[in-house]
Amino acid sequence: MKTLCLASAFLLLSITSGAQKSLGPCEDCDLLFQGMPATIGSSVRMAGPEESGEPLRIQGIIYQPDGKTPAPGIILYVYQTDHTGRYTPGPSQVHARRHGHLRGWMRSDERGRYEFLTIRPASYPNTRNPQHIHPIIVEPSAGRHYWIDDFLFDDDPLLSPEEKRRQPKRGGSGILTLTKGPGGEWIGKRDIVLGLNVPNYSIR
Repeated sequence: MKTLCLASAFLLLSITSGAQKSLGPCEDCDLLFQGMPATIGSSVRMAGPEESGEPLRIQGIIYQPDGKTPAPGIILYVYQTDHTGRYTPGPSQVHARRHGHLRGWMRSDERGRYEFLTIRPASYPNTRNPQHIHPIIVEPSAGRHYWIDDFLFDDDPLLSPEEKRRQPKRGGSGILTLTKGPGGEWIGKRDIVLGLNVPNYSIR
């Protein structure tokens, strides 16, 4: 997937200045703008080979609200715990320390594709919370952002049948079926539909 630049300096300024409207409650969503790079590609590596944990690659396509037409230029921001279940900041991290160092941005390409390479997150220490990755969608041209269902994993023993049933499926189902590649890397796929099951969403 090739790297795509933001359309203009004005667009980047409008995003990072907080000119975006949040649809409904969105905990810590303002932190997605902190440290946002000037150039965002459709693929991002959040964890290098030195990162402890099981490598994980997630790919997918972002669709328009009709669920059929690819949506280019959409920003997906994700953040997660490390292999200990903590949001540990990096040694030189200045922005959004509460989100830890495993965070990244993607901008869907002309075919709506995105990808990120990370590690499989751990559950919060001493809890029954399932493993998860937090995602936030930014629609630059519409001037809005909102959170969608967490990335969850159906083989996680902490992901109970009840938890699966009560997922609101914002953006579509966030429960992934992972497979293991020949190199030991976990691989998952999740397609996202803009605005699906998102309260107060209107097509523009």
